[in-house]
Amino acid sequence: MRIRFWGVRGTIPAPGPETAKYGGNTACLDILTSDEHVIIIDAGTGIRRLGQVLQRENPSRITGNILLSHTHWDHIQGLPFFKPLGSRRNRFELIGRRRIGNGLEDILAGQFLEPYLPFAYRSLRANLHVKEVDSGASLTIGGDTAVSVIDLNHPGGCLGFRVENNGVVLAYCSDTGHGADDFGEDVLGLVHDADLLIHDAFFSEPEQSKSFGEWGHSSWLEAAQLAKRANVHTLGLFHYAPESSDQDLESIRKKARTVFSRTILTREGMTVDLPIGPDLPD
Repeated sequence: MRIRFWGVRGTIPAPGPETAKYGGNTACLDILTSDEHVIIIDAGTGIRRLGQVLQRENPSRITGNILLSHTHWDHIQGLPFFKPLGSRRNRFELIGRRRIGNGLEDILAGQFLEPYLPFAYRSLRANLHVKEVDSGASLTIGGDTAVSVIDLNHPGGCLGFRVENNGVVLAYCSDTGHGADDFGEDVLGLVHDADLLIHDAFFSEPEQSKSFGEWGHSSWLEAAQLAKRANVHTLGLFHYAPESSDQDLESIRKKARTVFSRTILTREGMTVDLPIGPDLPD
């Protein structure tokens, strides 16, 4: 299973020299499974670049699944600029949290309206199918991949995903907080024995996750503690605050490795093949 990172930032894009190494685009990664199914997780600004690459790699037709953890702006703001949605040859299934009131498709379509954009959601030519799921759902993608879904602790709700492909496991917890070091059986079940856990590391100081607990985010410390408790093989820190510079992140990695030695900083442009060997990716 191949993982590529296109955006690792949270809240708002943070371009500039201070973030050039790890990247300023918001959340997006793609997975290529053993049977060559494309799975995209989240549609932050990083998905724009991913779309360009997918078009070069698949000039005749692109099919895939887009898993949306939630519809906060930093996880969907790149969707209108994902060029593969403009071709009728392409097909995508958009999978996200079931909503009360406005449906997921209505929420996504809402960002395509004037005065925000000069084109409408209904003008997209790709074959789009929207699927709403609840916590506890299980999905099958292709012949080799199973996806499990749980609800995480985040304002308005956020889905965590466990992607199991041909014996290899990726766990994704992008936006979540943990109360009083109690990770909960559902979270532990989602991430246990994962080859790679991608986890929220928004707060640079552990005290912030307690002071701003209502934000529904974690620090590097909680991510490392969870990885250790759940017997994770490798932890990838993710969803960095826009204020965190490259230097800040490298300091965070150093501290996190004192708790969980196999910790890496995810970054734009990083490609990881699972399972990961003894040497950690740079």
